[in-house]
Amino acid sequence: MVVVAKFFKPSPSDTFTCISNPSHVIPFSQVNDDYCDCPDGSDEPGTAACAYLSPLSPPQPHPGYSALSASTNTTFALPGFYCKNKGHVPSYIRFESVNDGKCDYDTCCDGSDEWAGVGGTKCEDKCKEIGKEWKKNEETRQRAIQGALKKRKQLATEAQRLRSELEMKVKDVEIKVQGFENKVREAEENLKDVERREKLRVVRGDATGRGTGKLGMLLNLAKSRVEELRSYLSKTKDQRDAMISRVQELESILTALKEDHNPNFNDEGVKRAVRGWEDYAARDTSDTWSDAENRDLIAIMAEDSSESGVNWSDFDSDDTPESDVSAIYQFTAYLPPSIQSWLDNKLTSFRQLLISNGILPDTSSPTDISDSKAVQGAKSTLSDAQRDLTNSQNDLRRTNEDLTKDFGPDGIFRSLASTCVSKDSGEYTYELCFMSSTKQKSKKGGADTNMGNFAGFDVEDVDDAGGKLGVGRRIVMKYENGQHCWNGPNRSTRVVLACSEKEEVWKISESEKCVYRMEVGTAAVCEAQGQPQQGGGRGGKDEL
Repeated sequence: MVVVAKFFKPSPSDTFTCISNPSHVIPFSQVNDDYCDCPDGSDEPGTAACAYLSPLSPPQPHPGYSALSASTNTTFALPGFYCKNKGHVPSYIRFESVNDGKCDYDTCCDGSDEWAGVGGTKCEDKCKEIGKEWKKNEETRQRAIQGALKKRKQLATEAQRLRSELEMKVKDVEIKVQGFENKVREAEENLKDVERREKLRVVRGDATGRGTGKLGMLLNLAKSRVEELRSYLSKTKDQRDAMISRVQELESILTALKEDHNPNFNDEGVKRAVRGWEDYAARDTSDTWSDAENRDLIAIMAEDSSESGVNWSDFDSDDTPESDVSAIYQFTAYLPPSIQSWLDNKLTSFRQLLISNGILPDTSSPTDISDSKAVQGAKSTLSDAQRDLTNSQNDLRRTNEDLTKDFGPDGIFRSLASTCVSKDSGEYTYELCFMSSTKQKSKKGGADTNMGNFAGFDVEDVDDAGGKLGVGRRIVMKYENGQHCWNGPNRSTRVVLACSEKEEVWKISESEKCVYRMEVGTAAVCEAQGQPQQGGGRGGKDEL
């Protein structure tokens, strides 16, 4: 309990009221008279007269106490001996330290706690020098605090910006997902429509012998092959006629040579040529073409089916219908073209309906439809749309997970998610990556050791008076399920955070086998742990 100065102002009646025992009133002249008059010791803030009083036990009877006050459960007003410390910060010192022959300048810089001169000790008033140095350090500390708070504000602003970007991204990706869902539905409908059209085309071909039905495909193949053979035959006939013309020309030359040469001229080359021609002319040959054969050849090569001998229209309409539906198809040949087309489509759809319901057998091959370019194109379009939809859905899922992930108070650690800090310690370098992992790196080389992956936040009460962590409740980052420790558990790390102007690792320790503890400073927790403690009391000191 802190003593307020107003209680020690003289009253009009020149009396003093004990702070915790207002029923007990003494003359003001008995304040600080080196005699304990109040049950709570509040009348002696500047002496050690009430040092024997302990807050843990009721006061003992002594002169000035009544039996009633001695038996009352009393709350003591003074936590210790009060040092005014003019020129510095007032403070309390333990009663046990008063007049103990030691100068406690850290709490009682004016030396008032050693007025009795025990052991010849006399403590000079050093509050002016100590206060000046303290003020200088306090100004430095306050600047560091302000810098840390400014840094935290920047981190909070950056974290909010990153979150806003994620929220905008979620909306954009949701629109993309919706668009790709529409594209997938359209592609599915298009594929069904293409397959239906291809199926109708196959059914129509099966029923009429045209199109891509089995017979129609065979006829188309045969017709194509006949046209190819006709082309080759025409080319061969042209080559034959050219060769006949050349042979006739050569025969006329040799005939003229035989008739015009001089048999009495002794030229062996000419004589051999004449004898060879005579032998050639005497041989019987079968390489002549009659007029009838030529007419047949010309008829085969004719494009007109009536001349070529192959009337393809005879195959387009079978006199023996394979089904009642095909008979109806033949009947439509007698109708006007417009009605024929309309009825053809209706009959084809009707036949497809009968096949789909199992009334008529499906004589088409599955490959008749799936192998068509139209169906393959529709399937490719659907596959692309489904791939784009899956990628967008995965992107949306990852973004939502990042958006809902716990990034600490106000989500401030979102701005530190890509920040890593390290510290050398012995033969290792230890690294902390916020929201990611902790690692142990050997300075001698080799692979890094994972000391844990970020698993969440926790809180911990610490008592590091005079240290960087200070005293109070601190935020802790948990890193778990690290690399397995030989003959032990998986490595884990508890990262205890305290306010600092910059991110830095202060200390690393191994509390038990493969269980590590890091003390880390960051501006992200400066406001989260409350206002920094000020003053030079005996309480915990702020790490800044």
